[in-house]
Amino acid sequence: MTKPTMIQVIKSVLAAFIGVQSEANRKTDFTQGSLKSYIIAGVAFTILFIGLIIFVVSTVLA
Repeated sequence: MTKPTMIQVIKSVLAAFIGVQSEANRKTDFTQGSLKSYIIAGVAFTILFIGLIIFVVSTVLA
C-alpha cells in the first residue's frame, strides 16, 4: 500500500466534490489516504468554490 500523491488527493477531492467518485476510488482513499490531507484539500476547495461564487455574483450584479 502506497500513500496517494498530492495530485491523486486533489483528483479524488474534486471527483467527490462534484459527486462522481467511484466506489473503488473511495475505498482506496479510505484505506491508503491520510485523513488530514483530504480534510485540508476539501476545506481549500470549498473556500475556493465559495470565493468563485462570490466573485461571479458580484461581477454579474455590478
